[in-house]
Amino acid sequence: MAGTEGAPHVHRSASAAPTAPDERAVPGLDGIPRQRGPQPVAPRTYEASRADASPARRRPRLWRLLPTPAGTPFTFGYAAVLAVTSLLTQYADPSLIATLHQHSSTDVAHLTQEPVLVLVASALWIAGGIASPYAIGFLLVLTALERRIGALRTAGVFLLGHVVATLATEVPVGFSVLAGHLPDSSLHRLDYGISFGVAASVGALAGLFRPWLRCLVIAGFGGMLIDDLIAFTDPMTNWGHLLALSIGVATWPLVRRWRQSA
Repeated sequence: MAGTEGAPHVHRSASAAPTAPDERAVPGLDGIPRQRGPQPVAPRTYEASRADASPARRRPRLWRLLPTPAGTPFTFGYAAVLAVTSLLTQYADPSLIATLHQHSSTDVAHLTQEPVLVLVASALWIAGGIASPYAIGFLLVLTALERRIGALRTAGVFLLGHVVATLATEVPVGFSVLAGHLPDSSLHRLDYGISFGVAASVGALAGLFRPWLRCLVIAGFGGMLIDDLIAFTDPMTNWGHLLALSIGVATWPLVRRWRQSA
């Protein structure tokens, strides 16, 4: 046909097709589109990692050291009650507080008359006030224990140490009075506070730590209790603290099992 003779005949091959914008050829391999796939991710730099560790990200972990209504209801509610009784101790009439302490005391006389009432009432007061070491230990130790094993089990550990250590220190006093080795006034020895329960909770919590930290906690806290016993200012209470710590250590198989099921 006219106009077609002499015109070069061009064959278009597949390789001559226009390349898509995202299919650029790999250098050195003409005509082969770049393979699609996940793009390489640049390694994170030290500065980027430090940026992620900002105070806003660290704050939730710090707040986990303290009790919250949802996360640790037992510790939070109990701490609120102790705060009220501590404020009452500080601002109420001293004669009223002395009477309340006396009626809450777990001495032999009250234990023989109203054992359940005084065992509960004695744990509503902090000997030494809200700024005492046992008050601070209560917040930190019971919060950590409750986050690991739950509210009811934490309450059980605390109650076990409080009740058993109290009875173990007061019952011998009663027998000593009957035997004539102690005066009758020992039956009315003032005894109240949360220290036995806290000591048992420290012992239980240590069983959930790594071995090196567990040894450090037991040695540090136990050494403090032994130092108090050597001072011999209140030997019955000091023996009760050591016994409560031992009770907490004895619960290690239970608390470890509870943590796995929590």
